[in-house]
Amino acid sequence: MEWHDLSIGLFDFQLHAAGHDRHLTVFSPEGRLYQVEYAFKAVNAPGLTALALKGKDTACIAIQKKVPDKLLDPAYVTNLHSLSKNIGSVMVGPAADGRSLVMQARYMAAEFEYEKGYPIPVHHLTYKVANYHQFYTQVAWQRPYAVVTILIAFDDEAGPQVYKTDPAGFFAGFKATAAGVKEREAMNWLSTRLEKNEADSMDKDTTIQTAIEGLQSVMGVDFKANELEVAFVSKDDTAFRKLTEPEIDAHLTAIAEKD
Repeated sequence: MEWHDLSIGLFDFQLHAAGHDRHLTVFSPEGRLYQVEYAFKAVNAPGLTALALKGKDTACIAIQKKVPDKLLDPAYVTNLHSLSKNIGSVMVGPAADGRSLVMQARYMAAEFEYEKGYPIPVHHLTYKVANYHQFYTQVAWQRPYAVVTILIAFDDEAGPQVYKTDPAGFFAGFKATAAGVKEREAMNWLSTRLEKNEADSMDKDTTIQTAIEGLQSVMGVDFKANELEVAFVSKDDTAFRKLTEPEIDAHLTAIAEKD
């Protein structure tokens, strides 16, 4: 055996012994990147679930609101963020990672509008955020962002839009989607609820109430207004806007009366 072959074999042994989860840019023999998988698990660490869907002329996001400490001002606890005037998002994952990614996405949106002279389309911003995610799955000096991002906007030609990107850099458009600890259950609920293309005929109030109803059903909880965050964009109000607690309470009352 030549020294070259021996050195390669020794390197392979040391790499395997060290554990593939310690090397971000190294695939395991099964083709897995363990650090990316750890990032997906970290998304669920805060224990939150978000749900988004689009109706006839409205796109809506609903997510739980948890204030971890009674001494915290609830006004500073949020997972809903405006990325541009007409594009909003929910960041599901550790708050610090979400804040950093929000700042990066806002910079991307502002830079695009400065260079092109018109606001960035939501699908292009999602593409850029996904590329940003994917880059950090390749380099050893930066861990992936443990954040799943759902973006919503209203397009004058395409109507309401819902997109999602994840720590691996995957992104796609959706009629309805979810993220967080109860993602699978929420996706199943949405598939059942909207299987007959019912979403195509839902007005603004119905879209918002369906998002809230889905979150309540999946979590098995009748939420109070201060335990939810809800935001939407619509044909009549294309700017991303969060609902106030009285507005959320009105929708919760409507859902209760409907039941």
